Amino acid sequence: MRLASVHLYPVKSLGGVDVDRAVVEPWGLRHDRRWVLLQPDGGTLTARTAPAMLGLTAVPGAGSITLTDRDGTSLTVAEPVHGPPVATSVSRLDTVRLAGDDAHDWLSARLGRPVRLGWLDDPRRRPVSTDHGGRAGDPLNLSDAGPLLVTTAPSLRRLRDWIVEGALERGEPAPDPLPMARFRPSVVLDGPVAPFVEDGWTGLRIGAVDFRFAERCDRCQLTLIDPVTLTSGKEPIRTLARHRRQDGRTWFGVRLIPLGGGEIRVGDPVTAG
Repeated sequence: MRLASVHLYPVKSLGGVDVDRAVVEPWGLRHDRRWVLLQPDGGTLTARTAPAMLGLTAVPGAGSITLTDRDGTSLTVAEPVHGPPVATSVSRLDTVRLAGDDAHDWLSARLGRPVRLGWLDDPRRRPVSTDHGGRAGDPLNLSDAGPLLVTTAPSLRRLRDWIVEGALERGEPAPDPLPMARFRPSVVLDGPVAPFVEDGWTGLRIGAVDFRFAERCDRCQLTLIDPVTLTSGKEPIRTLARHRRQDGRTWFGVRLIPLGGGEIRVGDPVTAG
């Protein structure tokens, strides 16, 4: 196998950016999921309930991010190193630091609701839950459950085939191929391996960086939202529920925890354990 693509999502639930390399830190990829949108009561806002978030893109810079709307308007926001702490509902985290009013106003205007932009200053303040494969000392960025989400191209190809087969059984036309972007992976792997071989991994090496298997990833309704049209449908959950349902949940991809640091690059060799 080889590393086929790398993806960063600087703001949780906003559109991200594809990169050809990334630095692996103990809590995930550098610049990945360090920012979050908060509702007035401190609750986390995600694209599950606000799909318009997927239409905004966040690109990391040196000590900042640049937010861009589909109309081309943008705003660069500096990391609020000395920003005021504010309570958050993010699991296993008490506070994040607030960005400035310009960021809140820009985002609120585009989402049609009042929001505030928060930044996680130190991911070591948030541990990986033991329910998601965490061990003592494992830190986490603002991802739901694990530092890295890994998917494989062979698994997506099998899922696409299942979706087409199901559509033909229902007398429907074959849909367009489901993009991997629906699953918002950190890294995508490709190579001559069986679909869903990742379910049985205990570890992984990408380039010179080692990772520990944490758990399989159960998929939520966010995968139902087309990141281009921002409309919702029944796939891929309908097909995953038919072929990949276990313990009342549907599964696609696995979560990994770094055992060391370093840089990974598209094209790096990948070895699974």
